[in-house]
Amino acid sequence: MKPIINSTAEFLAVAQKHGLRLNAENVELNASGVDFLVAFATDEDGIPWVLRAPRRSDVIERAANENRVLNLLRKHLPVAVPEWRVNTEDLIAYPRLAGTPAATVNPVAKNYDWYIDQQSPSVTFVDSLAGAIAGLHTIDHDAACEAGVRVLQPVEVRQSLAKKMDQAKPLLRVSDLVWQRWQNWLADDTYWPKHSALIHGDLHPGHMLVDQDHRVTGLIDWTEAEVADPATDFAAYYAIFGESALADLLQRYQDAGGRVWPRMQDHIVELYCACPVAIAMFVLLTGDDTYLEPAQMMLSAHEQQMAGLG
Repeated sequence: MKPIINSTAEFLAVAQKHGLRLNAENVELNASGVDFLVAFATDEDGIPWVLRAPRRSDVIERAANENRVLNLLRKHLPVAVPEWRVNTEDLIAYPRLAGTPAATVNPVAKNYDWYIDQQSPSVTFVDSLAGAIAGLHTIDHDAACEAGVRVLQPVEVRQSLAKKMDQAKPLLRVSDLVWQRWQNWLADDTYWPKHSALIHGDLHPGHMLVDQDHRVTGLIDWTEAEVADPATDFAAYYAIFGESALADLLQRYQDAGGRVWPRMQDHIVELYCACPVAIAMFVLLTGDDTYLEPAQMMLSAHEQQMAGLG
């Protein structure tokens, strides 16, 4: 892989190499992403751009999948997605979509800076998000497969997660209490959907663009997209907004044509409890163990909650 971009000057140089002439005085770096260093810039014609530089070589292959997903989504999704104009090993660039992230990650405080009302998301926001997720999840699997998107059947989703849990267990030092909860959930058919769906895979507020009325108008950063468990796209929402807000979103999702099942909400709660597994897989992939401590803190919080419920 070519040298990783680390500075504004390097972004400008690589962008110019690919035919983008950017205003050097108006470049804003965003280092909050784990896969890409991002820059926001404006070209000589006043058009705003998003520039993404991969942080590691493994991101390149996943970016190829993301591009295939985006080409499919532009034909079917009711909200906007990026259209890559530059797609190389050292740079991805696209005209910035209209809208403002519902929240942005504050890397210093390690939390969100909110644009929408976190305490009471508007009906407009929740309705439009439900419609966007429903539109995504109802995209035809055959079309996804033909576009080269990875497709997992429901049984394969569970098998894959079970394997990841085995790999993550020693790294995370998972307690017997949490481990048994995971195994009970994996084994209980009543939790699990009998269908797969095309998912975003990392659907948190930083990847949701909204207009001034807080209507969701676009979704970005599709690196994790695949056909898999539809509940995945609700786990972050539950973690941030809580169980009552999740129930409301699921009802609106169903009203918009999304497919639900009797224990979908319970399943999302369990899925969130298992989120540290994904963090462990990232650590194993990259060798970056700085994420282990927050993952272990999440597990500890789950364990304390379970002990309290007991």
